[in-house]
Amino acid sequence: MKKNFRRIISVILLVTFILAQIPLLINIYIFEFSSKYILTVEEASERNVDCVLVLGAGVWGDSPSHMLEERLNKGIEVYNTGCTDRILMSGDHGRENYDEVNVMKDFAIACGAVEDEVFMDHAGFSTYESMYRARDVFQVQSLVIVTQEYHLYRAIYDARKLGLEAYGVCADGQYNYALSVKAYNNTREALARCKDFVWCIFKPQPTYLGEAIPISSSGTLTKG
Repeated sequence: MKKNFRRIISVILLVTFILAQIPLLINIYIFEFSSKYILTVEEASERNVDCVLVLGAGVWGDSPSHMLEERLNKGIEVYNTGCTDRILMSGDHGRENYDEVNVMKDFAIACGAVEDEVFMDHAGFSTYESMYRARDVFQVQSLVIVTQEYHLYRAIYDARKLGLEAYGVCADGQYNYALSVKAYNNTREALARCKDFVWCIFKPQPTYLGEAIPISSSGTLTKG
């Protein structure tokens, strides 16, 4: 009886150990898959892409958070290299009193971007949805994604698995975040990679799609 009990416990522990490795393996796979597509600004300048895609983050009223400011400054830097004449701001504008994308657009224009060349994706509620909508709503085929390194691996993975020719540039370096913030972001992102790994297999539609607004058209069509 004791032997059988020990065997059952051993099997349970073994299965638990194996299951615990799955998230780790998924994260390693996404790192390996995406790392070869991460470029410097100089390397990105040699690409000819449809747009620079800046992923949204928190805003403080009409001002970007530090994390979003890093992304915007780096995205504008890539845009100014001439690798494209379009920049797509993708973020959360799902509530009337919270608007990431207009803050992002206003920041870019204040930095010298041409208003007609700045597009807003008001329904970029997640990294996966931003890539899906870039492809299906804005008809993007190739892009340079700009976000912090911890986030960039998943963004590139999502885009590539959805059929986009995607590259990435890291937006880190402008601000030094507290260790607790870094730990929270890395933990949350490790779980998000597992979620998006599954989503990229089944490819569910995003919350909203809507009519096409080609990235080759005018950014003024995305006002709202």
